[in-house]
Amino acid sequence: MYPKALASGADIVCVELEDGIAPKDKAEARKNALALFEQPQADDGVERMVRINSMRERFGIEDVNAILATKTPPPALMMPKVRTPDEVVILDQLLTEAGHNSRLHVIIETNEGLEAAYAIAKCSERIDALFFGGVDMAAELRCPNKFETLFYARSRVAHASALAGLDVLDVPYLDLDDPEGMRIEAQRVRDLGFTGKGSIHPKQIAALNEVFTPTKDQISRARRIINEFEAADTGLVVIDGKLIEKPVMREMYRIISIADRLGE
Repeated sequence: MYPKALASGADIVCVELEDGIAPKDKAEARKNALALFEQPQADDGVERMVRINSMRERFGIEDVNAILATKTPPPALMMPKVRTPDEVVILDQLLTEAGHNSRLHVIIETNEGLEAAYAIAKCSERIDALFFGGVDMAAELRCPNKFETLFYARSRVAHASALAGLDVLDVPYLDLDDPEGMRIEAQRVRDLGFTGKGSIHPKQIAALNEVFTPTKDQISRARRIINEFEAADTGLVVIDGKLIEKPVMREMYRIISIADRLGE
């Protein structure tokens, strides 16, 4: 499944050790997961990571100990159910002590984590992204797992990520037979400031990539606005009847940075 996932078109492939693994299988899963990284990984643009168990649980401690002991740690670790910055800081320090360069991706899916989202986002230079864990968050908040009821929680995570300059990824859409529902939810979270959305099946990836990738028209418009704004050198210009000021340019540069990475 791992090679297939790497070839699926996803930007990130995450090997699961947490909720998707039964307690009786944790040790075997941990051994198999770490074995995947014993050989050099291809330079194919796909981020690789392992989702460990919570640092507050025995399985999480065992995961961390195994990672610290290996000479070939995963390039990144996904941390679930983070409640306070201390969890991230401790793991950061342990990885540093072991000489490991693994990056960190943090899931905000608890009430405590939501309250401390900004402090968590800023607590370690290893963090590349926050993830919004909608299923656990809904259970924590005692509300249905729907976009409307989780609007406030999602917004707080997006806000914390933007303040810290991190990517922010949304929870996967669990109904595999409702691709249109997934697309609508992805568009909504994109418009909230999310930079991506998780996937639990390869058939979801193409639509998600489409939602979060600027269109050719958007890229062309962004290049034109950048060229005209920089040529004017006045701090503002009017293009297509709309006032373009410096804050607007941040979005234009972001679009072009994505386009350049994709070779568009």
